[in-house]
Amino acid sequence: MFTASLHILLLSSILTTQETAAMVAGNVSGSVDPNGFCYCTVSYPDLTFPVDRVEQLEMLSVSLSTTVERELIKIQEFASKLSIHENRMQNLTFRVETMENDVVSYSELDFELLKLEIRQMESLTNKMKATVADSNGIIEQLSTELKNMTLAITKLEKFDKNNVLAIRREVVALKKRLERCQEIRNQTNPTQPPIVYGSCNHGLVSNISEPFVVQLNWRGFPYKAGAWGRDPAPVPPKKDLYWQAPLGDGRFMDYYRQYGSFDDLLLYKNPKDYQLGSGHLAQGSGMVMYKNNLYYNLRDSRNIRKVDIDTNGIVLTKELPGAAFNNRFSYSGTPWQDIDLAVDESGLWAIYATEESTGNIVISKLNETTLSVEKTWVTGQYKPAASNAFIVCGVLYATKTITTRQEEIFYMYDTKTNQDTKISIPFKKVMEYLHGINYNPPDHKLYVYNDGYLITYDLSFYPKNTNS
Repeated sequence: MFTASLHILLLSSILTTQETAAMVAGNVSGSVDPNGFCYCTVSYPDLTFPVDRVEQLEMLSVSLSTTVERELIKIQEFASKLSIHENRMQNLTFRVETMENDVVSYSELDFELLKLEIRQMESLTNKMKATVADSNGIIEQLSTELKNMTLAITKLEKFDKNNVLAIRREVVALKKRLERCQEIRNQTNPTQPPIVYGSCNHGLVSNISEPFVVQLNWRGFPYKAGAWGRDPAPVPPKKDLYWQAPLGDGRFMDYYRQYGSFDDLLLYKNPKDYQLGSGHLAQGSGMVMYKNNLYYNLRDSRNIRKVDIDTNGIVLTKELPGAAFNNRFSYSGTPWQDIDLAVDESGLWAIYATEESTGNIVISKLNETTLSVEKTWVTGQYKPAASNAFIVCGVLYATKTITTRQEEIFYMYDTKTNQDTKISIPFKKVMEYLHGINYNPPDHKLYVYNDGYLITYDLSFYPKNTNS
């Protein structure tokens, strides 16, 4: 189209030039040579079409368009970062206010984590200052709030009016001395050999410790439901493996995260995030990680899915025969956890209920490779009356809510003897609902997802062949 237009313009230019020449020819001065020939000089006006200028304009237009698009992308990126920035600010503000009000106890790690987050946010704020025009002063306001928050944390850390940090150090020292005394006692008493972690050379659960708050889950306060834990048998070269699986809306899990060590988890270092995808979502807080595989209840089904966490690829999907699902027989206060997967010293288990069991808890030992049911036990405990459950050495322990800050292990079922027993082991909790409880044999800890907070408890046991 441009070439055709150019030809027309050139033709028009030639015609116009000829007409102009005819008009000015009579007014041109000339000369006659000796042979009688007449000579004259005609100067035509410069009417050549400026093709080179048009090309320059076109190139300039393309360059400007590219520059504008690039700047728009930058603006969109910083708008997204600013939104994340604001959410993190709200999170930090809440945590600092909590410290100031002394609602919960705090530790040196709490201060260090807050300082680390503030440093990261200050770095992002400085980058935005350097690259984005702050016409309405939002970035400068964020910068000021971060400075104020840093001062508040420094004052809190120095103030320590209740000597919380000092007391905690003393408690840690006392615990170490107590553990040492226990080791000496076990060595001098051959009738009670020391407990070997990861084995079942002990009796039933006798007690549960105070809750230890590790941190808030990596996705923040809105993610109150979910699960977390430690893989009891990571496959080499992995030496350790911690994982978190918050539920996006209290029902489905799409993203999960893993860390290679407890220190990395505490400091939010070297995380690996994975997405299951819309057709592969997990349902409920009953997931567990075992031997580098994530096991979970596939949404809207009684299927159990096995995912290789190294590749995030599906290994196997298998139906759990007769299992109720879609919130038919979930735990009290913990919806959508109809199928609760667990790991103990012997491997993988499923805790669920069926229509045939009239809602009572059913326990099935699963083959970790094929997900086939190897053996099943039907208990006498109605599942919706329990708040959660876990398995240790083939013994199911069920919990129930006493108050918003107290829970109780109230029921146990021994798969070796087919006997169930009412027991009472009360324990404290930080928040109201326990959404996921995962037992880890190598350290005898419970990894509990408590309304968004990652909590651990230490279990104590009776000596072997003793129940009290």
